[in-house]
Amino acid sequence: MHIRLLILSLLIGNILFSQKQETINEIKNFQKKLNKEFSSKADSPLTDEDLKTFKALDFFPIDTAFRVTAKLKFHKDSKPFKMATTTDRLPIYKLYATAQFKIKGKAYKLEIYQNQNLVLTPDYDDYLFLPFTDNSNGDTSYGGGRFIDLLIPENDEIIIDFNQAYNPYCAYNHKYSCPIPPKVNHLDLEVKAGVMAYKH
Repeated sequence: MHIRLLILSLLIGNILFSQKQETINEIKNFQKKLNKEFSSKADSPLTDEDLKTFKALDFFPIDTAFRVTAKLKFHKDSKPFKMATTTDRLPIYKLYATAQFKIKGKAYKLEIYQNQNLVLTPDYDDYLFLPFTDNSNGDTSYGGGRFIDLLIPENDEIIIDFNQAYNPYCAYNHKYSCPIPPKVNHLDLEVKAGVMAYKH
């Protein structure tokens, strides 16, 4: 009986280790893809001057505690609204769902939005947008908050990985117009995951 329990615990341990490794590899691929984009003259939001000396973005150490499974409360009857940006541009969004989750045992919630122009684009019709601020903004992360890209899930649960949080282009170049995270999307903790503040 003891041997069976030992084998079972080893199998569970191996599965959990494999899942964690898969998550870490996914985050590393995200970082690699982002650095490749920023290194490309055609795709980079960096100024020409910054691009000359760019090597890689700074990321917080990977922390799987900031990868959460959230329960969704859908808002099917929500009305389109104009989201504020850093310029006078006002893109149209709809509130898609409210995500409820826990980080290190404490409950939080964030609103997830759907861009009404992208809904009409075949390649992005399942795209969701999660802008947020947290207590690290203006210190170790960008003062204007960060974004996470999500896809419409198959059910009422969605994985939110803050290790894949990235800065709006405005963090690198003032020529861009960037959405400002709604006040309701503030997390009262330091999210030390994802892209850090950019140092010129």
